[in-house]
Amino acid sequence: MTYCINSECPNPKNPAAARECLACGSELLLRDRYRVSGTLGQGGFGTTFLAHDEGLPGCPPCVIKQLRPTAEAPHIMQMARDLFAREAKILGKIGNHPQLPRLLDYFEARTDFFLVQEYIHGATLQKEVKTRGAFSEAGVKQFLSEILPVMQYIHRNQVIHRDIKPANLIRRDADKQLVLIDFGAVKDKVNPVKASEESGHTALTAYAVGTPGYAPPEQMAMRPVYASDIYAIGVTCLYLLTAKSPKEMSYDPQTGEILWQEHVQVSEHFAGVLSQMLEISVRHRYSSADAILRDLDLEPYLDSLAQNMAIPTATPKDNDPISQPNLNSDEAATILGLDDSQAGGSPSARMAAAIRARRERQNTKPSPVSPRRSSSNLLSSNSSQSGPFSGQGKKITPEAVQRAYERGHRDFSLQPLAKLNLQKINLSGASFASAQLNDCNLQSADLSNVNLTKADLRQCNLKNAKLSNAYMGEANLENSDLRGANLNRSNLVGANLRGANLCGADLTGANLTEAQLSTTKTNWSTIYPNGRRGLR
Repeated sequence: MTYCINSECPNPKNPAAARECLACGSELLLRDRYRVSGTLGQGGFGTTFLAHDEGLPGCPPCVIKQLRPTAEAPHIMQMARDLFAREAKILGKIGNHPQLPRLLDYFEARTDFFLVQEYIHGATLQKEVKTRGAFSEAGVKQFLSEILPVMQYIHRNQVIHRDIKPANLIRRDADKQLVLIDFGAVKDKVNPVKASEESGHTALTAYAVGTPGYAPPEQMAMRPVYASDIYAIGVTCLYLLTAKSPKEMSYDPQTGEILWQEHVQVSEHFAGVLSQMLEISVRHRYSSADAILRDLDLEPYLDSLAQNMAIPTATPKDNDPISQPNLNSDEAATILGLDDSQAGGSPSARMAAAIRARRERQNTKPSPVSPRRSSSNLLSSNSSQSGPFSGQGKKITPEAVQRAYERGHRDFSLQPLAKLNLQKINLSGASFASAQLNDCNLQSADLSNVNLTKADLRQCNLKNAKLSNAYMGEANLENSDLRGANLNRSNLVGANLRGANLCGADLTGANLTEAQLSTTKTNWSTIYPNGRRGLR
């Protein structure tokens, strides 16, 4: 079936091959290539359609957004045009991420504006909860481990989404990755000094947009900040835990806070994390996704860390907090003379700082990996911990990785996987954020659509590996072998490529700088981001 998008058409349904509407005579092929097959949704600014691109082999599906505000007042039209143009601009800027839809086209026709983007086939988290019921605490933590790195990426690009909610999060069928959609309310951060001087406008936005209940007070007051997205993620966590929308929960009439504690049963530590995400005051709310990830990463090891700190040494010393039993993180930090900037704001961060300080005092050589990676080593050595390698003991084998992936595990973040032989393995769509993969053999492996944010890939054999649409922001690829690798549309922003061998690699559409390329080895068969071979 071909669907006519003329809002005044009396019968929009037409035969599949029709080029003109049988009822109103309107042309049915937009831009002479997009055939609309039905509607996906309708809002105040227009309609979203499902279409197929007949200009490409196989006529792949796509999503078309049509700008058509219900109100015709000049200021409403201008606001709609601004938001629509902004969505296209931002999607073009940040759409090269495996968990964000790509912008495919943007045009004006019949006095209407159209935006074409990648179609994400799957179910929203809202539908998932309605079908399967509320999530467990572990399930919500898994959700956070997937969405928070996306928030890091978006916020690093100076973008505020402003409409995060279960209905805008889709679990993609192809690889089970979570994809954040609908950037219609997005805001690119502007110069706060200049904007604040404009009468009637705030530092960040001119319009109050977002979904009531999910949007925090400062956003509804037209003053969104990055932490506004953190609040929306917190409310989404409540929905996942309770299957209740924020409108179904009571509020404190004095503060406006959601009274959610009576609806959920979670650990004390996770309740504290949720509370800080849901703070009404921006000053007391988490300011970044990084801070939440730090707290969640250390959480599974708080008990073991506390036990280690409670074990007295042979000769306890007053100035060694690690040797004193039943000492909490604040007391440990105080004895060691750590200020807030050194110890961090959370108990887990202060505990970790105390341990690092003790190591320095004992003149030991700490591991060169970060605290987050150190905590992942604890995961692999403690068989009681949950995760993809639960029960594997201290050594993680290639067979264990393959087995975990085949059983549906996709999150290998922080895992110590150095020097493993994973040749020709299929790990597409998995997350290896901050994982240790140095000296690994991943020759001819399928790593398409993987998340390798901040992963350690030094001296890794990635010869002929499939890395299309991979996100490798800030990954360390120093001296890695990428000969013949497929890096189509990969994102290498901030990655260390010093000494990497890119001879014969295909970098078509990849996101990286000329400065990064200048540190690599290339030859006549290298295909550069502009699609040219052997030329820059």
